[in-house]
Amino acid sequence: MDNLDNTDRKILTLLQQNALMTIQEIGKQINLSKTPVHERIKRLEREGIIDRYVTILNKKKLGNLLMVYCQVTLDRQTRDAFAAFETAICELPDVVECNRVSGTFDYLLKIVSRNMETYNRFYQEHLSVIAGTLHISSFFVMAEVKNSTIVPLVPPGLEK
Repeated sequence: MDNLDNTDRKILTLLQQNALMTIQEIGKQINLSKTPVHERIKRLEREGIIDRYVTILNKKKLGNLLMVYCQVTLDRQTRDAFAAFETAICELPDVVECNRVSGTFDYLLKIVSRNMETYNRFYQEHLSVIAGTLHISSFFVMAEVKNSTIVPLVPPGLEK
């Protein structure tokens, strides 16, 4: 991130807020003409800083009302066990996030499901049967207080 200047950070922040913002709109907000804005965005894409563009859906309007976090512990903490679990979990569309973590369990999963019945079926038929899974603790979200996809971009020298 050291190769980002303040203009790059401004462009990235605007695109995180609205990926459909036009080059002209971005240029107007940061006082830059269309060509340099376009060139910067293309460079950020080439360098992989912009990974992809997505559409964020409203889960409630789609009927996916139940969000569950699961702590998963494997029976072995080896490279092969991690690889097998990660391969299996990536095949499950209900799992929207999977992170290997340090601490008293191995993985933290975020799962979106229509209701308790569909989650229970998912748990029994897909999650708990992954080879090497020793223990699963499920935590049901009662209220989503904050949900953001925006990565804060702090200028160099201002990090704490």
